[in-house]
Amino acid sequence: MEIMDVCGRELRVIRLLGRGKGGYSYLVTDGEGEYVLKQIHHEPCAYYTFGDKLQSELRDYERLKGIGIPMPELLAVDAQQERILKEYIPGDTIFDLVLRGEMKSEYLDQMMALCEKLYPANINIDYFPTNFVVCGGAIVYVDYECNGYMDEWNFENWGIRYWSMTDAFRQYLKEQNG
Repeated sequence: MEIMDVCGRELRVIRLLGRGKGGYSYLVTDGEGEYVLKQIHHEPCAYYTFGDKLQSELRDYERLKGIGIPMPELLAVDAQQERILKEYIPGDTIFDLVLRGEMKSEYLDQMMALCEKLYPANINIDYFPTNFVVCGGAIVYVDYECNGYMDEWNFENWGIRYWSMTDAFRQYLKEQNG
């Protein structure tokens, strides 16, 4: 049983949730509740350039919070270890729903409503479906990453390609499964 800490608070790792461009996310518990611990990594990413990843996470959280994007609350920051602790949002990811053939049009409608907040603020988020959890019928963006708006990376031109069983989705599955 692996133990990690954030600001001296010990947390038991339940499981790895995923690896992203900026870090590893783990489901952790303190024995009373469940949380997500994100450990920043410095592994190379061929298609994305980072500055200070931790500061980017914190800045992006504040930007998205300011325009009302539903996302997990930031609970703690351990700058020394480059870790953040955030609220755990239970539910299936959009990715899992697409994979199981259970995707609903209402989730696309909710995504379009989020875009109506993001685009006027000149922001794109990472629209990949693993970054969205459905909780209580509502989609929640569980990442904090955001970037300046560019048409080629908006939802309609990039993200939507992965929100149904498209050729792009199947190609991604093939690449992940060897």
